[in-house]
Amino acid sequence: MSQTAPDAEVLIATGCAHCPAVLQALSDLLKEGVIRELRVSNIVVDPSRARELGIRTTPWTRIGPFTLAGNYSPGELRHWAEQASSESGIADYIRSHLKEGELQTIETFLRQQPEWLKVIIGLLEQDDLEIQVRLGLDAVLESLAGSEALKQLAPEFARLSENNNAQIRGDATHYLALTGDPDIRPRLEKRLQDDSPEIREIAREGLDRLDQNQA
Repeated sequence: MSQTAPDAEVLIATGCAHCPAVLQALSDLLKEGVIRELRVSNIVVDPSRARELGIRTTPWTRIGPFTLAGNYSPGELRHWAEQASSESGIADYIRSHLKEGELQTIETFLRQQPEWLKVIIGLLEQDDLEIQVRLGLDAVLESLAGSEALKQLAPEFARLSENNNAQIRGDATHYLALTGDPDIRPRLEKRLQDDSPEIREIAREGLDRLDQNQA
C-alpha cells in the first residue's frame, strides 16, 4: 500500500439507489491499496455523522481532501483517489467543480483547507481558462478579501500583474487590492501607467479601496 494513499469516507442510506455501487467501488480501491482506510456510515441507522457534516443526501464521499456529493463512477472515484495528494489534482478538482457551477463546494473547500489556495495561481495564468472557471475563481477570491490566506498570495498576484495578457494582468491587479495589504500600493500605482484603460481604472479603484481600509 502506498504511503501517500488517502483515507476515504462514505455516507450511505438504506434504500439509496446509487449507494451500493459507490460503496463497492470504494471497497475495491481499499483492497487495491489505492485508498488506505475507509469509513462507512449508514445515516438511516445512525444519523449523527450526517448531522455533524451537514449532509442531507447520499451517497456522499470524501477522498483525502476532496468531497464528492452524488453518484460517481468507479473510474471517477479512482481518479480522485489517485490525485488526492498532488497540486495538479487539487487544481483539477477546483477547475472541474467551478466548470460545473459548484461554487459553494470550492468556497467551502478552500476555507477549510486554505493551504491549497496557492494552486489557484496556476489556473489564473492560463490564457485559455474557461470563462465559467475564471468567474468562479473571481467569486472565490472576492469571498476571501482581506483574509490572511489571500495576503499570502500577494507576491504571486504582483507577478501576474505584469503578465502580457491584459485579462490576466487586470484580474491580478484587482486581486492585489483584495488582499488589503498596504505593501502592494506601489504595484497598484505602477498599473496606473498600464496601456489598458480598463486596467488603469482597476488600479485606481484598488488604491481607493486601500485608502478606505486604512481610514
